[in-house]
Amino acid sequence: MRIKELKILVQEFDRSEELPESDQILLQAARKASENAYAPYSRFNVGAAVLLENGEIIAGNNQENADFTDGLCAERVALFYAHATYPGEGVKAIAVTAKNKNGFLAEPAQPCGSCRQVLVETEFRFKNPIRIILDGKNSIQVLNGAESLLPLAFKPVALD
Repeated sequence: MRIKELKILVQEFDRSEELPESDQILLQAARKASENAYAPYSRFNVGAAVLLENGEIIAGNNQENADFTDGLCAERVALFYAHATYPGEGVKAIAVTAKNKNGFLAEPAQPCGSCRQVLVETEFRFKNPIRIILDGKNSIQVLNGAESLLPLAFKPVALD
């Protein structure tokens, strides 16, 4: 038997002003996107913004439905729109934020498992790790690559 230790490195910032300017801009786009979320059932507004290799920023927000399984998370809305609009452009970074009736969450927003897997697939597709910025009032976490969120991810297989 062998034991394998998994380590996840997370940079933590107290305020958005401590982030590089490009991260601050992306985070602001995610925060703005959260304002337009369609979340009448959960009242949990999530915003995401994706920075593409060509410099474009694509924002998305969660879109709920009375049949909860038919809704879609902000991260996937932003990523899928980016892939549909700019199919050849890789993703450099994604920022995610969330708020409820009391305002933005104290702890950093966390993507769900499906969104984490889509991030893994996106990295595989463009052969590039994605900078992940998770927003919270008390701290902002920055991770380098989807494996930091999903260390034992289902790995895509190239279809030849």
